[in-house]
Amino acid sequence: MKPLNRRQFMLTAAAGLCSAATGHADWPFSGGGNSVDDIRGHIFKQDAPAALWKWSTTAVYFKRLDKDTVVCTLCPNRCRLSPGDRSVCRSRVNLGGTLYSLAYGNACSANLDPIEKKPLYHFLPATWVFSIAAAGCNFRCLNCQNWEISQSRPEDVRHMELFPEAVVAAAEQSASTAIAYTYSEPTTFYEYMIDTARLARAKGLKNVWVSNGYINREPLLALCKVLDGANVNLKSISDAIYRRLNGGRLQPVLDTFVTLHRQGIHFEMTHLVVPGYGDTIEMLQRMCAWILKNLGPDHPLHLLRFFPRYRLDRLSPTPVATLIRFREQALAEGLHYVYLGNVPGHAGNHTYCHQCKRLLVERQGYRIPTLNIKAGHCRFCGTPIPGVWPEDGA
Repeated sequence: MKPLNRRQFMLTAAAGLCSAATGHADWPFSGGGNSVDDIRGHIFKQDAPAALWKWSTTAVYFKRLDKDTVVCTLCPNRCRLSPGDRSVCRSRVNLGGTLYSLAYGNACSANLDPIEKKPLYHFLPATWVFSIAAAGCNFRCLNCQNWEISQSRPEDVRHMELFPEAVVAAAEQSASTAIAYTYSEPTTFYEYMIDTARLARAKGLKNVWVSNGYINREPLLALCKVLDGANVNLKSISDAIYRRLNGGRLQPVLDTFVTLHRQGIHFEMTHLVVPGYGDTIEMLQRMCAWILKNLGPDHPLHLLRFFPRYRLDRLSPTPVATLIRFREQALAEGLHYVYLGNVPGHAGNHTYCHQCKRLLVERQGYRIPTLNIKAGHCRFCGTPIPGVWPEDGA
């Protein structure tokens, strides 16, 4: 038997862990089985609770295939559920031929964050955002930073009762300018998110979506009606890497970016540079080419340093030199705003005018000691700077 190298061993072990965790489960898609090349999640057969709890609500997006079977149409997983089954994201169940969300008003995390933490660098800098999450995720990322909540059922995590009205009241009391739906994958608590966002909009608060972008077009368009900003994670420009690192597909995420762009939503992109998973200049160039062709040069791109976590805990952190080289290359390709994440103190954390190259926003951690943007324009040369700025009134 040919010995496995370190990377092959880690991928094989991770795939085995995923199989063991899911037990007796079926694929949401037809055909296929779990393998080292595809770690997509499973439907959990007969794992629904016997009865609904107070933090339940009827799902907005699903179709009945027959009297008892339903298919969830919220995300590209399109889970087909018989009565008693639970979805890939663990937060949706079929009870009596109706699809229900178990993640409504039961936030497992609620915090006051600087907007820069999302990260959003071109959206109301130096302001605070009230951030909430409920359990669940439609991906299975091997490097997940919040796996304790993203890979858990809503009933298995500690949570607080925080219905939409209470979220908005807490955001107002904290003097936040926005509410962020974040930490896990907010698409999986869609009903909770959109009801809260509608109330927030009515109260003059903004809404921020921090997501993997794995959502179908119809629910995304409905969300866009109450959305002000987003940070969407572009895991890779390779579908193969999405399959083996995240358990998803690339094209639906690219479609999300195009939809947000066409709807005029301010969004920024993050890309975690994971060693051994496409961390090459050629892959970066492909990513930049797609962004420039389909979105233009003005949506900020955050290149994040990877640190060992979850099922990739034996990988080394991304070398800082790699991130610096990637940033320089992305700027050379034509992107206007490229930032380094998880590299404190580097100039790549600051915003510079893409026209005159002067310093516009200085960042020291989450502090903003310098802000040279006036009414959305460079204070020095008058070039419009894309984003949502304090004096825009947007």
